[in-house]
Parts: sequence; C-alpha cells; structure tokens
Amino acid sequence: MLSRTQVADILAQCANRKHRALLALLYGSGLRVSEAAALRVADIDSAAMRVFVAGGKGSKDRYTILSQMALEALREYWRAYRPQHPAGWLFPGPGAAGHITSSGISLAFEQAVRRAGITAPVSLHTLRHSFATHLLEDGATLLQIKDLLGHASLQSTTIYLHLTNLTAGVRSPLDTLAAGGPTDG
Repeated sequence: MLSRTQVADILAQCANRKHRALLALLYGSGLRVSEAAALRVADIDSAAMRVFVAGGKGSKDRYTILSQMALEALREYWRAYRPQHPAGWLFPGPGAAGHITSSGISLAFEQAVRRAGITAPVSLHTLRHSFATHLLEDGATLLQIKDLLGHASLQSTTIYLHLTNLTAGVRSPLDTLAAGGPTDG
C-alpha cells in the first residue's frame, strides 16, 4: 500500500500532463488500469463529479467518484492535448489505432515511482488498493467502497479491513475514565 504522501509524490513526478491525469484518475477514482485506458471523453461527468466505467471487470458498468484534483489534472491535460479521437477515447494511443495501452500507463507509473524515490515493490493496482484503504480510513463504509470499486461481492472488499489503521483516534475506555468520562452510574 502507498501512503497519501507517496501518492502525492508519484503524481508530482509524472513526466507530462497526460500521465498525471491518468494516474490521478486511477487513484482518485479507484480504477483498474484497463478501465482508465478505455475511458471516453463522455465518461467524465464533471457536473455530477463522477466517472462512468463501461464494461468493467465482469463486463459490468458502474459509476465511481471523480476527484476535484483529478478533474483539474484532466482539464490541464485537455488544454495541452485536445484529444480528438474518432472513437472518443479520452487517452488516445499512438496513431489512430485506439486508446492508450495498459503497458504505456504502467511505464509512466514506474518512471514516476522511481523519480519519487519509492523503492517498495508497487504496481498500478497498488493505487486502487490505496484508494480503497484511504477511503475506509476516512470513514467510507465497505458497501460504498464495494460499489465504487465494482466488486460483485462484499467479501472482495473486506480485504481492505486488514490494511487500514482503524484504531487511529480511538481512545481507551481507561483514558475516558481518567478524564471524567462516562461511568456505570
């Protein structure tokens, strides 16, 4: 898992606006790399602050959240590149063949990780795991995270419980006694 600081460092080390927008979407929306690669311009709903994922894992469609920072990165990318692919790909690949490839995104991620000085073994999917774990730490429910990630079963989502520090900020009942907290009567 990546810390929030490490995620910020990776994004800061992206070589160009396209890669920064891609990685911001991967983390900020909890997307799989194949889902991010296959996004179309029309899939970004800035009014509702959500991203439509067409045909995700299991060929299921879903919506996930759109981060304000990811939207700003997308707007910077759009101003710089103005992608005009006939199929509407948000991140066109080289030439007119199709959208960017997963391996192209992976290479950009690996370069940003290296420049950020992160030596732990991480992959693009680590951004998705970090998204879910950070949401859980921030108080999102497992059901909310399940829907955002597009999991078919809640069982798939419970893996994030062991990655979080759910005890952060919890006080021992002994400390509440010492502070004049609740008593048995």
